[in-house]
Amino acid sequence: MRYDSEHKTRTRKKVLDEAAKAIREVGPHRLGVAGVMARAGLTHGGFYAHFASKEQFIADAIAHMFEGGPTARLEKMKSLPPREALIDYFDFYLSPGHRDARSGGCPLPYLASDARRLPKASRERYAQGVQRLTSVIADHLSALGRDNAEAEAACVLAELVGAVTLARAEVDAARSDRLLAHCRAHLKQRLDLEVAQ
Repeated sequence: MRYDSEHKTRTRKKVLDEAAKAIREVGPHRLGVAGVMARAGLTHGGFYAHFASKEQFIADAIAHMFEGGPTARLEKMKSLPPREALIDYFDFYLSPGHRDARSGGCPLPYLASDARRLPKASRERYAQGVQRLTSVIADHLSALGRDNAEAEAACVLAELVGAVTLARAEVDAARSDRLLAHCRAHLKQRLDLEVAQ
């Protein structure tokens, strides 16, 4: 059977979508190629038509995780005024919905504890994702006239990731919700985001 020229690209994306879900569920070290291929509706034998090795597969899946979700949300918000964009982003990122997302959302809270044990290619993809998120936040902060926007953006990203990580670990739902609400309010206050200009 002949396939159109986009078939391989669509199939690869489907496999990476399933790999990203699996990484969020079980972590990169427990990712099973056969299971991911089956979830994508493919046989294990088709794996090597898309990836040279499992190591490349994990690295590509990590890169794919950064292409959607919170990174794409910030990129799309470039058309908004920077204050509005950051408020919207913090409200999204530090929400119960994002905390509870199991098949999507920012890859950083999922991967943070595993990152240093990943192979080099995967660590590089993780670092590129961190830098991309940091840069987008820094662009918004810089547009607001914040000094040291890049350094401040790195701190903001660390706060966002830390808050979601702790909120997910909290067994009491009300305490978890309060943690997210406090972090949202603190970030907005610290960055003067709710002060009209």
